[in-house]
Amino acid sequence: AKCSAILHTVFSLSKAPRLPKAGETIHGHKFFIGFGGKGANQCIQAARLGVKTAMVCKVWNKQILSFSVAEFVKQSSDAVTGAASITVDDAGENAIVIVAGANMLLGAEELQEALPAISHTKVLVCQLEISPQTSLQAMCMARDNKVKTIFNPAPAIPDLDPDFYRVSDVFCCNESEAELLTGSSVASVEEAHRAGQELLKRGCGSVIVTLGPQGCVVLKGGESTLKHVPAPEVTAVDTTGAGDSFIGALAFYMANHPHMPLEEMARRANLVAGVSVREIGTQTSFPYRRDLPNEYFQE
Repeated sequence: AKCSAILHTVFSLSKAPRLPKAGETIHGHKFFIGFGGKGANQCIQAARLGVKTAMVCKVWNKQILSFSVAEFVKQSSDAVTGAASITVDDAGENAIVIVAGANMLLGAEELQEALPAISHTKVLVCQLEISPQTSLQAMCMARDNKVKTIFNPAPAIPDLDPDFYRVSDVFCCNESEAELLTGSSVASVEEAHRAGQELLKRGCGSVIVTLGPQGCVVLKGGESTLKHVPAPEVTAVDTTGAGDSFIGALAFYMANHPHMPLEEMARRANLVAGVSVREIGTQTSFPYRRDLPNEYFQE
């Protein structure tokens, strides 16, 4: 089985007692630089669970990255590699600013070069840290080749092209993204259910709205039953990347266990993401298959 994902960035992370207010400077107590980007994170988590993965992205040609010679990692001299600045407080909450950089230069030419990988994969995962039209084109290419699609509308944009809904087998967003897309508050399981129903009406095959410690709700086209999947109780150290861990795990289950009910995939993805928040960092906190109980991988 194989999953394909799109996007790569480099990030800096600062740990501080709390998030600073507007105009405020505060002292932090930990800092490090690592690799990230939603697509890269999701790709890494899926790979660590045991599927072959491929990533399509674009980086600055003057920045040395250990994997910059990978087949679908293209280089540009016109923009730096995407970057993110992350601050995490002692409660594990975060605030993030991203600069997409070279990712925004990923376009139709690179997608055509990646078509052999996209057309032979089991699952394609796309996000919005590249040009929305590039993500949409990739998803249309996947659908044309009968490849399952997961779309993560993050960072959310209010004027999302309606075609995204129609080419999403699974439309997976968090509460803030669901709020922006539907214009309604999404702070509870019931509100997430209503938002999910609205997104389903727009053409999605299925919708998952993640709610952090409240777990997620799963809605499938043609079904009216609310399926709430609780999250495991954990003490969070850093929630950065938890959503990416969830989506990477979801992609793994869709590729490796295609007949598993979607709510069961979401339940197991919640468990994987619950492990990731116990350590600081994004990719560095994502668990490997060997770190997880065998029952996570049984039919």
